Amino acid sequence: MPDWLALYYDDPIEITHGEGRHVWDSAGRRYLDFFGGILTTMTAHALPEVTKAVTEQAGRLLHSSTLYLNRPMVELAERIARLSGIPNARVFFTASGTEANDTALLLATAYRRSNTVLAMRNSYHGRSFTAVGITGNRGWSPTALSPVQTLYVHGGVRTRGPFAHLDDRAFIDACVADLKDVLGHTRPPAALIAEPVQGVGGFTSPPDGLFAAFREVLAAQGVLWIADEVQTGWGRTGDHFWGWQAHARSGPPDIVTFAKGIGNGMSIGGVVARAEIMNCLDANSISTFGGTQITMAAGLANLAYLLEHDLQGNARRVGGLLIERLRAVTAGLPGVREVRGRGLMIGIELVKPGTDEADPRAAAAVLEAARHGGLLIGKGGGHDSSALRIAPPLSLTVAEAEEGAAILENALRSLY
Repeated sequence: MPDWLALYYDDPIEITHGEGRHVWDSAGRRYLDFFGGILTTMTAHALPEVTKAVTEQAGRLLHSSTLYLNRPMVELAERIARLSGIPNARVFFTASGTEANDTALLLATAYRRSNTVLAMRNSYHGRSFTAVGITGNRGWSPTALSPVQTLYVHGGVRTRGPFAHLDDRAFIDACVADLKDVLGHTRPPAALIAEPVQGVGGFTSPPDGLFAAFREVLAAQGVLWIADEVQTGWGRTGDHFWGWQAHARSGPPDIVTFAKGIGNGMSIGGVVARAEIMNCLDANSISTFGGTQITMAAGLANLAYLLEHDLQGNARRVGGLLIERLRAVTAGLPGVREVRGRGLMIGIELVKPGTDEADPRAAAAVLEAARHGGLLIGKGGGHDSSALRIAPPLSLTVAEAEEGAAILENALRSLY
């Protein structure tokens, strides 16, 4: 395996099985899972409804590619099109979020006949050559080469940068002014791509309404809005089914990308776009593994479970309790700069005590301490991975939220 393939923990663990919100390692130790395989286990580990659907489909047919009719793919596409909010929507399935964002960029640049793309500072959109080219996070950008020209604008991080001291309204106005200034120095771009909540960037987000304000400026030049919902989709933010709905004054995005949670661990990604955009390509294209029967069976069962059990509502209720609990237990800790988030997508940013300087060593130490306490969390952030990332399955119970908060409190207090 390559040297750049990172593993968590000084003594890496092998996850062998899971159930509900818990997983077990090869030594038989049980952990409360607050990261869900990087936000992929959206409902629960070993969810019986998904397991049954996958098993039954595996007994019939695993795969045939998009060259043949595929009923599960059509059914899931119809459901996602209705849920997307995009009029006259078309859905194309991929095998990952990276590939979904690649496809969205292909569509936007072909439709607009422009290879210029606007992206947010501190953003992350995947690990392909094109996705790296629009990623605004230095820690995840191994090359400056790119097939697109990328221009980065302000707004993804509310509490850092030149506009951090402003109130929300003034912050939005300043970011819009910055956007207008950028647009004044270039030919009209193809699209703006943005995560409603920046995932790898440390679960940071702008004030509600920022992207609606951006949209009003961009629409005047025909520039498309791509919402990267790979981490924020399917109700994870609690208040909304899609992250873009916090910025809904100007209606839905032109393109939405999704992945991770919809498959509950199966490899599903995809793009939703208006038919005129999706159909703009004038060359052949297929997907060998996008929309394969077994992943679509998992997606259908998982989405049905999520909607029938109102896991978005659970993310709002339990996530709200968890955020307040974490704010309470971290109050007064000198290395905790901020507890932020929406629903079950929560970040804790750590700094060197008495400064505003990021502290990645502290984040790594808390990750280790939480693991020894029986809790798995993630880390990220645009400042050298100094933010703890908390994103449990959306079926998390109040008791499990309290248990996880207590373990995190102990882990933080062992350091401060």
